[in-house]
Amino acid sequence: MKRALNRNDDSRLKSWPIRVYYEDTDHGGVVYYANYLKFMERARSEFLREVGLQLDSIEQQFGVMFAVRQANVSYHAPARFNEMLSVQSTLVDMRGARIAFKQHIYRQSDHALLTEADIHLACINRDGSVSRIPKSIVKVLQDHLSKKEESSS
Repeated sequence: MKRALNRNDDSRLKSWPIRVYYEDTDHGGVVYYANYLKFMERARSEFLREVGLQLDSIEQQFGVMFAVRQANVSYHAPARFNEMLSVQSTLVDMRGARIAFKQHIYRQSDHALLTEADIHLACINRDGSVSRIPKSIVKVLQDHLSKKEESSS
């Protein structure tokens, strides 16, 4: 099943390139299913880095981390050794202690949709208990979304 790469300038959407290395694959050269989650994790980390939020700094400054609470993943087609992929990350919701992303992985050569997921993150303290997202982090994300919406208008 192929779906065209979404080229809309969605203000909440960011895309990062990923190359498939041999270590990402099984003996047949196909990406092992759990590695798509690693690719998505990298893209979410880069999304946050781009808006000025470093995960290690957040932990040091606020004593909180973001842990995957839920991952609903659909696999459509395999990625293979040495292919270039694009991982798109869209921030879809943020409230209380939760941040939700919609993520898609496409093969760059033909823009085929390989994998899509709804990823829900929980903000947690160092002891693992749920914590509200610090207001300054919410503000940074809201400001970023506002700027991007203004630039796409």
